[in-house]
Amino acid sequence: MRLTSPRLRAALLATASLTLVAAVVPPPQALGIGDRLFPELGNPGYDVLSYDLSLTYKDNRTPLDAVTVIDARTLQQLDRINLDFTHGTVQSAQVNGAPAQFESAGEDLVLTPARPVAEDAPLRITLRHTSDPRGRGDGGWVPTQDGLAMANQADAAHRVFPCNDHPADKAHFTFRITAPDGMTAVANGLPVTAPRRAAPGTAATTWTYRTRHPMATELAQVSIGTSAVVHRTGPHGLPLRDVVPAADRERLEPWLKKTPHHLAWMEERVGRYPFETYGVLIADASTGFELETQTLSLFERGLFTGAGYPEWYVESVMVHELAHQWFGDSVTPRTWSDLWLNEGHATWYEALYADGLGTYSLERRMREAYQRSDQWRAAGGPPAEPKGPEPGKKISLFRPVVYDGSALVLYALRQEIGTAAFDRIQRRWVAEHADSVAGTEDFVRLASDEAGRDLTAFLRPWLYGKKTPPMPGHPEWSGGNGTPKSGNGTPKRV
Repeated sequence: MRLTSPRLRAALLATASLTLVAAVVPPPQALGIGDRLFPELGNPGYDVLSYDLSLTYKDNRTPLDAVTVIDARTLQQLDRINLDFTHGTVQSAQVNGAPAQFESAGEDLVLTPARPVAEDAPLRITLRHTSDPRGRGDGGWVPTQDGLAMANQADAAHRVFPCNDHPADKAHFTFRITAPDGMTAVANGLPVTAPRRAAPGTAATTWTYRTRHPMATELAQVSIGTSAVVHRTGPHGLPLRDVVPAADRERLEPWLKKTPHHLAWMEERVGRYPFETYGVLIADASTGFELETQTLSLFERGLFTGAGYPEWYVESVMVHELAHQWFGDSVTPRTWSDLWLNEGHATWYEALYADGLGTYSLERRMREAYQRSDQWRAAGGPPAEPKGPEPGKKISLFRPVVYDGSALVLYALRQEIGTAAFDRIQRRWVAEHADSVAGTEDFVRLASDEAGRDLTAFLRPWLYGKKTPPMPGHPEWSGGNGTPKSGNGTPKRV
């Protein structure tokens, strides 16, 4: 959401002739909080507390009817309110129960309330609109063979619903999804009630879900399809829920049953799982990536059913997305430049898991990454200051430097301070910043405190340098001109 400065909005009454002179009101503008990589996203004007999304699905080629209710609190007086929203048609808008004018500016929806909203005041925005799944090439709704799913990273949630589409503003979510009978709808969090008839005489069912923890918009997930929902129990009685194409239920079970072990493995290393449920959502779609949507990670069906992916690789990718539930979902990046904190950590545990399987050692993977690191930095920038995405290709932000190039930073840190201190940092990071946002400087500060010495001078070249520093403990390692492992047919772990 975004803010403009106060403007004169009434007509001016001439004192002698009583001539009404119209005020010149500037046109609405697309605004943003100034994120270095996505400068037009977000709005510092207020803090979103919750989203309540109602979606009515017909088929995956027809716009969904939708109602979005946003509860927030203002941070300063608002004359105009900017939300991120595109690929939908707005029918009506209300601000605190009163009709509001609405206009589009770029990828913003700009509301003009009947009267300014004061600073530090409750703010409720109600929007009736459509959500169009057609013509996507850069995130948002993902059409599947039998319905829809969501893939909103990095900045595509506003292609689905009006929102403050920046990870710095986390909020609670409620989803109310209506779909034709015979289909199943799922979303982040847990069911609020049992599915119910949408309305008397209709052949549709409404499903309602709610998150117990705040969530960034890029992590929202709604899946609608002819799906099987598979329930089991994880560590500490954690309810697990997998959502798969119904026809593939039995075929996918050997993969689904691995999740309790993956959870126990991660908990041994970083502590208790941070949310109310977990599971995998396997979509019959070709996306080119897997995605850590909160409590329900999105995977391509082909990862599990296609030829060419060894079992150890598939398992390590499953662990990658699970690790994101701690690193990226519970602890969310303050800015998109802090993306390395998500992907570097998830890649670290992916690599550590593969190492434990005895298939691809951590040291070998880090040595190979070191050989390629200078080239990755030249192509994509250093880990904590990545280059922006290519024009029209938002997904290109996810280059090798934010994966293995960033895991290499963690390996160097462990080499410098030792395994015991490193492991304590990992646990403290996810415990102290749970359900909140944090950035690179927060990590450097916490690591320094745990190590008992200021690590700024050590970490800064690793995080911001154009060249890769020498690797502690490995004077024999040297950089090279190796080709980054991209375009080789393996799915991107987002």
